[in-house]
Amino acid sequence: MSLAEVAARAAVPPFHAMRVFEAAQLRAAAGLPMFNLAAGQPGTPAPAAVRARAVETVGRDLIGYTSALGIPPLREAIAGHYRRTYGVDVGADDVIVTTGSSGGFLLSFLAAFDVGDVVVLARPGYPSYRNMLTALGCDVTELPCGPQTRFQPTVGMLQELSQPPAGVVLASPANPTGTMVEPGELAGIAAWCDANGVRLISDEIYHGIVYAGTAQTAWASSRGSVAVNSFSKYWRMTGWRLGWLLAPSDLHDPIDRLTTNFTLCPPTLSQHAALAAFDDYADLDASVVAYRANRSLLLDGLAELGLTDVAPADGAFYVYADVSQVTDDSLAFCYRMLAETGVAAAPGADFDPVEGPRYLRFTFAPPRETLTGALEALAGWLPRL
Repeated sequence: MSLAEVAARAAVPPFHAMRVFEAAQLRAAAGLPMFNLAAGQPGTPAPAAVRARAVETVGRDLIGYTSALGIPPLREAIAGHYRRTYGVDVGADDVIVTTGSSGGFLLSFLAAFDVGDVVVLARPGYPSYRNMLTALGCDVTELPCGPQTRFQPTVGMLQELSQPPAGVVLASPANPTGTMVEPGELAGIAAWCDANGVRLISDEIYHGIVYAGTAQTAWASSRGSVAVNSFSKYWRMTGWRLGWLLAPSDLHDPIDRLTTNFTLCPPTLSQHAALAAFDDYADLDASVVAYRANRSLLLDGLAELGLTDVAPADGAFYVYADVSQVTDDSLAFCYRMLAETGVAAAPGADFDPVEGPRYLRFTFAPPRETLTGALEALAGWLPRL
């Protein structure tokens, strides 16, 4: 390989939603109308207690390195959250604090899977799973999950595989669909994974943001699974880059060795600020009430525009809509829609290379006026297509 060449592992697709997000930001900077429904980011800041703790910490603390696995008080606070929210006995030693959930997925994949291992994902699904695993040399197998299974994998689908894979990645509530795996089905998937020596990686970053059904942690069923969570969504701390894992004991030392070489420790200021994140659940739940109202607004507004074929948005803050009546190229359509209306959405091609070109993902996390403006702009544009 010459110096002019790049490593083959870097040749993964870009995360197009973020490129659309950046284009929308440039449009706004130019003073043009912009309604950003592309990025899964809460429209309100982190809780006041978190911001106040950050200011206090800056005034009194060195903000130096911490333990690679996170400061002990935060690990204990996260464990307490599981006892309070799920009734699941989690110890502080089970918790590993990470640089966002993205850092948590990378550490989990590196610790659990080797080059050539088969890892099963649902399609549609969050593209970074596929792209990270591909860059790490894993063999990704995608299970096509459509409306018949509410866009989620089932135990039956896993049983039909020719042989058990090394791992299964499951998300509930899921991005981009917002659909959830019912707790009994989750327990069944976890049991199948344990019985077949398969490592279950459970994406739980949208827990807390639920409108129908119940979100349960995989650790209620399997201590061999890895549960991934984040302060980004329910706690509204996207840019603070802080997440965590509930990791089985056999992965603790491998993850410790990896993270000390990769990042030394999670962001120190964010860790101290996050200690206050568990002080006011009422504030956090008030955001979920607002998301629920926004969900109704967006679903009703899209239906009035003729976009009625959508995934059940049980949780998270997305509507995954079939737009095949107007396009079969969701990526090109996103850029056209942004240029002609100022409305930014995420292309379904990000989440599903096969069926995704006929889908768009809209987020209803932004303030209500952003959604209203987007729907008004689309109402004057879509009918003309």
